[in-house]
Amino acid sequence: MRIVGGSLRGAALANLGAGDDAAHLRPTTDRVREAVFNLIAHGGYATPAPPVGARVLDLFAGSGALGFEALSRGAVHLTSVENGKTGARLIQQNMRALNVADRVTLLRQDATALGPCTAEPASLVFLDPPYGKGLGARALAAARQGGWLTDSALVVWEDSVESPPPPGFMLEDVRRYGSTIIQLLTASAP
Repeated sequence: MRIVGGSLRGAALANLGAGDDAAHLRPTTDRVREAVFNLIAHGGYATPAPPVGARVLDLFAGSGALGFEALSRGAVHLTSVENGKTGARLIQQNMRALNVADRVTLLRQDATALGPCTAEPASLVFLDPPYGKGLGARALAAARQGGWLTDSALVVWEDSVESPPPPGFMLEDVRRYGSTIIQLLTASAP
């Protein structure tokens, strides 16, 4: 895997291979990441177009590839939430390899139990929960309740099935890339 666009384009990410099913790690392919960033940059969902200037929250971050891609494309800060040992190790390796540790916060905790936010809220959220476990809506509810999201945050939700938007979120778009479904949601003011 590599960074596919922006200032870090071409930089290699820590190798996970085909994934780690035991750790629920499925790396988002380069092709899907490129499609997602084209969609959010040109979809007219926010001004300026994300990720430029965004504070990013990456829930169930895994290797952190989506968040690091956002930093490469102009995000100002990344908070990666990953409670698995393998994922946290990969994120730390990627932080060092990309020389972005000063712009990344790694939280080793459950994304469905975030608690209160102690930093600026995120305007761009990546949500890639383990497939088939119903954790996505719970994580968004925890992020919203804890003050982790701006009022109009854009959420990129990756899953194997389409899920109804949880209360407080509006569905903007749905795209299918093979067996991966990407839903774009916006948070509405509480």
